[in-house]
Amino acid sequence: MQLQVAIDRVTLEEATALAKQLDPLVDIIEFGTSLVKDYGLLTLRDHPLHLQNAKLLIDLKTNDEGTYEFKQGYTTEAAILTAMAASSHDTLEQVYNVSLQQGKEILIDLLEADSNRIAQLTGFDQAIFGLHHSKDADVGFDAVATTAQFHRDFPQIKRLAVAGGINLEQASQLAQQDIAETVIVGGEIVGSSDPVAAAKTFMEVIS
Repeated sequence: MQLQVAIDRVTLEEATALAKQLDPLVDIIEFGTSLVKDYGLLTLRDHPLHLQNAKLLIDLKTNDEGTYEFKQGYTTEAAILTAMAASSHDTLEQVYNVSLQQGKEILIDLLEADSNRIAQLTGFDQAIFGLHHSKDADVGFDAVATTAQFHRDFPQIKRLAVAGGINLEQASQLAQQDIAETVIVGGEIVGSSDPVAAAKTFMEVIS
């Protein structure tokens, strides 16, 4: 299982410094939507991280203007960009094709997508699908049970990432479950007093 660390709601300087610290340790570093909105793709393009180990995911959450946004997104160091499952099928087809043409990857964020919508997307067989529990939701999230149910409903989807308040216990259980390809952790690492030590501990429990 891979570990993706989501960096959000910090300054670009803080995000850059943390990304460089985490680069040798984790598999994917995510620059969250807040960084894109606060600083823009041009700034992110002009301030490359020069990662040596981890892939960079930029959480664009594209809903429309798919070809333009993804081509702009890939002028940065990003290896993975994200689009929302609620986008039109045409938009998702465009961004999927742009990703493949550029030898990059796409994560389709399933936030609030129902089973009927997900079933319409299974043809994007090289995409990563993101089970994503809303940060704004009042109810909790059982990542392990949700992942198991998703796999029963959509066994043809082979690439799955799971996000939503994941702690060490859940990460360990997801690794043992062996369904998800990637576990996405934000606050439990970035918000800790020692993000590097926290990332090491997460890597240990998912190995």
